[in-house]
Amino acid sequence: MRERDCWIDLRQAGEWRRGVAEEAVHLRFEAIVSDDPADLAGLPPTVTRVLVVTGAELPGDFGDADLVLADPVRHGDPARLAGEHPGVRFGSRVDVTDAASLDLACERVRRDELTVLRFHDPTHIPLEIVLAAADGADGRIVTEVTSIDEASVHLTVLERGPDGIMLRPGGPGDATKLAEVVRRGSPDLDLVTLTVTGIRHVGSGERACVDTCSHLGRDEGILVGSRSRGLLLCVSETHPLPYMPMRPFRVNAGAIMSYTLADHERTRYLCELRAGSTVLAVRADGRTRPVTVGRVKIETRPLLAIDAVAPDGEQLNVIVQDDWHVRLLGPGGVVHNSTELKPGDELLGHLPGRERHVGYPIDELCHEL
Repeated sequence: MRERDCWIDLRQAGEWRRGVAEEAVHLRFEAIVSDDPADLAGLPPTVTRVLVVTGAELPGDFGDADLVLADPVRHGDPARLAGEHPGVRFGSRVDVTDAASLDLACERVRRDELTVLRFHDPTHIPLEIVLAAADGADGRIVTEVTSIDEASVHLTVLERGPDGIMLRPGGPGDATKLAEVVRRGSPDLDLVTLTVTGIRHVGSGERACVDTCSHLGRDEGILVGSRSRGLLLCVSETHPLPYMPMRPFRVNAGAIMSYTLADHERTRYLCELRAGSTVLAVRADGRTRPVTVGRVKIETRPLLAIDAVAPDGEQLNVIVQDDWHVRLLGPGGVVHNSTELKPGDELLGHLPGRERHVGYPIDELCHEL
């Protein structure tokens, strides 16, 4: 997973400056930024001390700064400045406000070791253009944001986002929130091979189709199960059907009371998912990614119960719509039509291994039959 940098900007932190800086150091932020060398004095070597030049001329003394952010138009090329000031790194800082400054930003990200960008208008198109211009370049891009929500959006622009986020915090605690957003990953899950022990027609009931805002892969779906200790991998509708078009955003997931993974730790019932919720998409090799739910369709349909057993003896069950176009994944991404399953067939599943209370893992007595 690509590493992103967390930067904290003290310039508008006011009375919270010291507390915010200490929080950033504790969280091992990559950089602390200020326009006052006094704010950078005494910071440990674990953090890069960044001085922003705001005046028309470079200051005569950079203090303890390791890195100086300068305006390439007013102050000159960072590579030249570094040659004139041995021992100090220089980067460009560009305010993108119009077409000319956007062109300057695109030029700098292709040339400089580091470029810090601030976008003034409420559109992400300039950031998209800069990221496209930087494709293949060696330098790093850091974008300035004023909120955690804005940071979350920047990280997903063009699927890659910048290399780092610089936040102007509103007070203590914002650095922690930024770290959670920037460093949040989607680690692989351990999938196990399950053996089908039986299938049963179980009458009718309500099942949920989970329509995501993402184009799901042919070996990708969501984990669903009747019991929180064992979930089976239901595949997306990315495989041809003779009577209807494919729905590559959809997983025909299971009965509404079924568990699914909202993230790596927390489960949700399918009936709890709403537009804007997050659910964990899982591939046959265990790779995962969070995807946004766009809609959940709950309708009455005939139901089919599928029983399986894990190598450790854990008994699993999933109840799905009783129709052959509802599919589950087996080892190697093999697709199984649910109504054609038979005892001995192999499916993929995941064993969270702990009981649940309101979706959170908990160690307590709980029997799910």
